Amino acid sequence: MSDEQKLTHIDAKGDVRMVDVSAKPDTERIAIAEGFIAMHQETLDLIVEGKAAKGDVLACARVAGVMAAKQTSSLIPMCHPLNITKAKVECDPVQAGEREDGRVGIHITTTCGVTGKTGIEMEALTAASVACLTVYDMCKAVDRGMEIMDVRLLKKDGGKTGLWLRG
Repeated sequence: MSDEQKLTHIDAKGDVRMVDVSAKPDTERIAIAEGFIAMHQETLDLIVEGKAAKGDVLACARVAGVMAAKQTSSLIPMCHPLNITKAKVECDPVQAGEREDGRVGIHITTTCGVTGKTGIEMEALTAASVACLTVYDMCKAVDRGMEIMDVRLLKKDGGKTGLWLRG
């Protein structure tokens, strides 16, 4: 197994560890992630029309996603705390016929940035996950069957490995 294929959070004895990044240079890094929460059309209509009982679902999801990005190292044990320079969460309603599978819901896209020694992928993924969870929390009274799916990294740039794009 080459050095690039080894799990970085496992040491020679097989113990988990936080990677030592102290010798790495600071570089600008960015990550973009996405997630989707599928729901009944009626639930989406409530969200879009601003009639959800708990308030503005999409505004709350955007704020929750940004807050989650900032707390990632508190949630994921081996993540480094980062001085995040950018966190943006976009929430786009998806109507019938807009997805190949025909499902309706909210498409979440997150963008996180940092100038530092390690990447920001986990922050973008955490932001997308928590934004989806927030939509679920705010609408579960009317649609417990909502489904969170397709949480994944779309783009990562910066650092030693440079640009990575989902194909």
